[in-house]
This record gives sequence, structure tokens and C-alpha cells, in this order.
Amino acid sequence: MERVEIHGERCKSCGYCIKFCPKKVLDRGKNVNLKGYEYVVPVNEDACIGCCMCARMCPDGAIDVYK
Repeated sequence: MERVEIHGERCKSCGYCIKFCPKKVLDRGKNVNLKGYEYVVPVNEDACIGCCMCARMCPDGAIDVYK
């Protein structure tokens, strides 16, 4: 089973991971990090296929995908 881990304090909510995820696993959450950004959270993790597109697109290295 694939698992997506978001490092909320690194996320600046740019949305690249949301845009490029083919299975729409991620979305902006309601919690805010110390920099004031609503960081991304997995909302449909069961749909994850482990393609790592979200992690590759993240400019801040805030996403890890475990297979």
C-alpha cells in the first residue's frame, strides 16, 4: 500500500502536487504552518498509485511517497 507523507512546515501551498497528481490524492488542508500557509494534506490516500509525481513536482521537497 502506498503512503504519502507531507512535511507541513516545508509546504508553501503552491499547488503543484495537487495539479499534477493523476489520482487527485492531495488537496489544501485547513491547518496553517508557521509560515502562514495552509499546507497540503492527503484526502484520498487509498487512490494513490505510487507514481511519485507529487514529490517530483514539489519545489520544496515537502513530500515523501512510500511504496
